[in-house]
Amino acid sequence: MAISKRPSSPRETNSLSKIVNGASLKPRSGARPRKIVLLLHGFGSSGTDMIALAPQWQDALPDTLFLAPHAPQRCGMMGTGYQWWGLSGFAPSALAAGAASAAPAIDAFIDRKLAEYELTEADLALVGFSQGTMMALHIGLRRPRPVAAVVGYSGMLTATTGLAHSEFSKPPVLLIHGTADPVVPIAALHMAESELKRLGVEVTTHISYGIPHSVDPVGLRLGRDFVANAFERLS
Repeated sequence: MAISKRPSSPRETNSLSKIVNGASLKPRSGARPRKIVLLLHGFGSSGTDMIALAPQWQDALPDTLFLAPHAPQRCGMMGTGYQWWGLSGFAPSALAAGAASAAPAIDAFIDRKLAEYELTEADLALVGFSQGTMMALHIGLRRPRPVAAVVGYSGMLTATTGLAHSEFSKPPVLLIHGTADPVVPIAALHMAESELKRLGVEVTTHISYGIPHSVDPVGLRLGRDFVANAFERLS
């Protein structure tokens, strides 16, 4: 998915790198997109992997454009995959710094796409997996206007520094996590839920019993319905 060149925005200028490729799926209706679902992949993965979720959501979201960009950085640890930032551990300070460094490229990508299709944040849902969930939550809480919904699979909340003392976006959030996840422990869901509720964010959670670091059919269905309902409420 090539992105046409145009003058850099302040977000792009401040970013470490720019999103220039990935995968997409046009609306099943064949009409001009009325909604966008942005799919953010995990560490070492790619937009090509993440876009595989979209066909299972199209029936419920026929006028939606699905965008699954590759992260700008190649992942040295995973060969052909990508990373939003170099993930070497789960120290809170490192996660917060990493998410903050990756955010400008995603924000600039969102700005371009909303402008291209003449849409607003109310027409946008963010869906992430693992490191992509970290980015979806980071971006979703900090956009100037609330997005329609944030869905996070098998991820965690990196930081909420400064949010409690300022006005910030509070989109509805759905968190889904497997109890057998050996990469990001299920405790990350409970910690994120507690912190988001403390901040006044509407949070729904689902625990997938026996599921490892992946998404099961129930989780996919719940995510689809959550996004579809969020779009319907704002229509």
